[in-house]
Amino acid sequence: MYINLINFYQFGRFLKQKKIPLLPALIDLLIFLIFHSKVPFTCQIGEGSRFSHRGIAVVIHPQAIVGKRCVIGTCVTIGGGGKGKPGAPIIGDDVYIATGAKILGAVRVGNNVTIGANAVVISDIPDGATAVGVPAKVVKRA
Repeated sequence: MYINLINFYQFGRFLKQKKIPLLPALIDLLIFLIFHSKVPFTCQIGEGSRFSHRGIAVVIHPQAIVGKRCVIGTCVTIGGGGKGKPGAPIIGDDVYIATGAKILGAVRVGNNVTIGANAVVISDIPDGATAVGVPAKVVKRA
């Protein structure tokens, strides 16, 4: 068994919920130093979700919601809209987010969705779809 970013995230989130001081901040620093990632404990990551290749270079917005059994590739950004635009992505269950994909702004990604490598999602994606490109477009529906 090897250490994955999700293990650090879960432990840090547990400590934060128990209101244990200092240790969550230390774990946040370890996540950055070891994985070159920013996965704050305020984001919600569902049960069974995991990071490919241990979660290298993943950035997740503090208010983002990731569903159950999702797979998040390396160099993925799940972030806000920028320039003062409120909101963060909400990602459904059983979603595969390929390497380098960006999901930006207050968008909703449905259940059973595949987001292609290096896609930039800036609008909602329906259930069962496959989205690719810059900006991402749905190329396949269930």
